[in-house]
Amino acid sequence: MHREKGHFSNWRHKTRSLGLDIGDKRIGVALSDPGGVLASPLTIIERSGESADVEAITSIIHQHQVGRVIVGLPRSMDGSIGRQAEKVKSFVQGLHNQTHAPVEFRDERLTTVSARRLMREAAAGKSRRRVRDDAVAAALILQGYLDEIHE
Repeated sequence: MHREKGHFSNWRHKTRSLGLDIGDKRIGVALSDPGGVLASPLTIIERSGESADVEAITSIIHQHQVGRVIVGLPRSMDGSIGRQAEKVKSFVQGLHNQTHAPVEFRDERLTTVSARRLMREAAAGKSRRRVRDDAVAAALILQGYLDEIHE
């Protein structure tokens, strides 16, 4: 399921990447540009059951010709894997069984906090801000990955 950076070198500029911020109620989704330089919030998936959620994500993967999936792993502040991270890993295993796109985890500590700060600074409407936080958090996770592979 996980691949080293070297495996991407031949095609990393030819496909899009998908970023996921997986929560209990929603999944924030972000998509990179075709060149793999810029991540943008794409949508929010309201959780409705694992198979429906996996189907929604696989549909996005096919629709946007995604070549890899980057998933935020919610580690505890001390870096350990807690209950929420185990739930995310279990969900991702089910997703990986339905798609051939390589999946990688990224530490997502503080991305939701950063997303909320960015949304406040952008003066987004209060009623939509909470939902959009999830997609912005997914974009921050994905952008961190894109920045790292382009160093």
